[in-house]
Amino acid sequence: MNFTEIAWAVFNRAIEDYHMFDDVNTLINNPFEKDSLERILYAKNWIDTVQWHLEDIIRDENIDPTEALQLKRTIDASNQKRTDLVEFIDGWFLKKFENITPKPDAKLNTETPAWAVDRLSILALKVYHMSLEAHRESASEEHRASCQKKLDVLLTQKIDLSTSIDQLLADIENGDVKMKVYKQMKMYNDESLNPILYQKGQK
Repeated sequence: MNFTEIAWAVFNRAIEDYHMFDDVNTLINNPFEKDSLERILYAKNWIDTVQWHLEDIIRDENIDPTEALQLKRTIDASNQKRTDLVEFIDGWFLKKFENITPKPDAKLNTETPAWAVDRLSILALKVYHMSLEAHRESASEEHRASCQKKLDVLLTQKIDLSTSIDQLLADIENGDVKMKVYKQMKMYNDESLNPILYQKGQK
């Protein structure tokens, strides 16, 4: 299997494992070997899956404001973990390609391999949930038909995105693309960078 086939299988295993309990408080039980790429990918999708459902919960119009605030902070923390793990995956790719010398005319890509993998992980969640809607017996026939059309588009996107990721990895390995990583440097969780937080400390 190529990289995206492995990633897609791992992502779907994580999604299926989560939905055995369907509870955002369920602790991850990663089935893959320590330090393996599959273990990293599983952890990545588990974060995405939990956050997907946190985003659903916080959109409940009847949610208690105090609970909503706590959920927002949980989502912020999850976003930070997601970013950290994406950067960790890019570090894995940097290590993999460390002995590759880019060609003099090597191009730069608009996103790193790991951020493309991040999109693939989210896409796996979209496919899973849209498939549920396309086959939900309690929904109207019109709703199911509409969701099936959307599912068809998502599956086409999966093929295109997977092809693009595999091509990017091949281009890096062949020296046709130069891999360059920038840290995201998120500011909103940093007490020294978020003015709301550091001004509060100065009062």
